[in-house]
Amino acid sequence: MKRLLIAAAGLSCALVLAVLPTQAQTLQTVRDRGFLICGASDALPGFARQDADGRWSGFDVDLCRGIAAAVFGDPDKIEFRSLRGQARFAPLQTGAVDVITRSGPWTERRDTLYGATYVATAFFDGQAFLVPQSLGVVSAFELDNISVCVIDGGEELARMQEFFFANQASYTEVPYEDVADLALAYQAGLCQAVSASARQLQSIRRALPEPAAHRILPERISKELLGPVVREGDQQWFNIVRWTLFAVISAEETGITSLNTESLSATRTPIVRRILGVEGDFGAPLGLRPTFMADVIRAIGNYAELYDRHFGPQTGAALLRGQNALWSNGGLLYAPPVR
Repeated sequence: MKRLLIAAAGLSCALVLAVLPTQAQTLQTVRDRGFLICGASDALPGFARQDADGRWSGFDVDLCRGIAAAVFGDPDKIEFRSLRGQARFAPLQTGAVDVITRSGPWTERRDTLYGATYVATAFFDGQAFLVPQSLGVVSAFELDNISVCVIDGGEELARMQEFFFANQASYTEVPYEDVADLALAYQAGLCQAVSASARQLQSIRRALPEPAAHRILPERISKELLGPVVREGDQQWFNIVRWTLFAVISAEETGITSLNTESLSATRTPIVRRILGVEGDFGAPLGLRPTFMADVIRAIGNYAELYDRHFGPQTGAALLRGQNALWSNGGLLYAPPVR
């Protein structure tokens, strides 16, 4: 029995030693390399886009910059790699990238079959309708006797059919095989509306000659959750990416912005002091500095700043926050408390 206990103890130690390097693997790899490698999916205005000079910008890009700020205290220690396709997990599995900030929407299969793990929801999306302002409708429930461009043979078409059937409204399908065709057909007047994910509709709208003359109706007829994806099995890295996102959400909730982190360091409000790293050390369990959340917020701002920068009025095609508003403002966005 004694020999069995000793053997069991030895096996336990071996298992612990085997697990620990895996848990710290990505963080150590990134630090040793000296920069973060972030995978961005198909170019989509507002989310991820590369200009003629090779500079990346967008909501997803800034999330990556926030992760770099969490790890290094410097958002520019980063390299972006464009990954074409709806969902690309092989580069993540092989270590070619450290994190993907936008891939296919979160589903059970994508979260369990491909060696990847969705961290949290950074952007709530779903199928919607794009219409010209001249149509005079402000809700999808007002649509009737209308022609709609939609991708043929996919879930979008089925959901649209169910929506109009449930509302006993008449419509004409104008099917195409590619999103680019939807944009071209709509602009040419071959249909009165387009139905696709709101992020795709926003891309179509921003490319129109007068984006403000068109509206994405507020209703969503499906649910699509988008957010960072990491390799399966590295809990420490998972937590770092997750709390980078939670930091910017918590910052909006508490009124911390990219411009007031220094002035608020003297506040007596406990939650603000904890987020800024003035009180407590919430970075230690992650292998990070006590001020890692403050570094993230200084680099990319809180969630409202992040959203407004890429979807606000200054883009020429403002996108209502809707489900992406804070839970306290009628949205779905919230983060666990820092305590």
